[in-house]
Amino acid sequence: MEAPAAAQGPAEPSGPSSAPSPGVASPGVEITVTSPEQMRELGRRLAGLLRAGDLVMLSGELGAGKTTLTRGLGEGLDVRGAVTSPTFVIARVHPPLGDGPPLVHVDAYRLSGGLDEMEDLDLDVSLSDSVIVVEWGEGKVEELTEDRLRVRIDRAVGDTTDEVRHVTVTGLGERWATADVGVLAG
Repeated sequence: MEAPAAAQGPAEPSGPSSAPSPGVASPGVEITVTSPEQMRELGRRLAGLLRAGDLVMLSGELGAGKTTLTRGLGEGLDVRGAVTSPTFVIARVHPPLGDGPPLVHVDAYRLSGGLDEMEDLDLDVSLSDSVIVVEWGEGKVEELTEDRLRVRIDRAVGDTTDEVRHVTVTGLGERWATADVGVLAG
């Protein structure tokens, strides 16, 4: 039995402008992924939308596919080094092999505090010239920027053999107001 796609809360009115104000969710996209390779491919497609200064927050239960998605991001951004879970080192920096931005991969699972606890990672310094991906970042890194991409990965509860994942990608802030995240569904 498949888990339902994550419900999105109502967006606040954006006023006279048609673009959402910072912090308001722009239209997102829901994608069904049926294998780890499809999750990596989604990461590679997502990399095509990213640029230096982007913050991507990944959420989902253990084993949902956050690191697999990030591995695809690393491939799409053409960065050096194998992208693996940074759970025990908290953060890894993957320098670019070409002209693209570095990938900073953070796992905030073991961190209980907000941005204050993560301050030693200097994410605010890295943000302007890197793509920062934070697993388990909700409630911890939102203060870095109003412009961020929220990726929620859901899977069937209790069925560890089911590879089906429901991925919801939502852009927040002006950076993502006009970005076409719908291309990720293709």
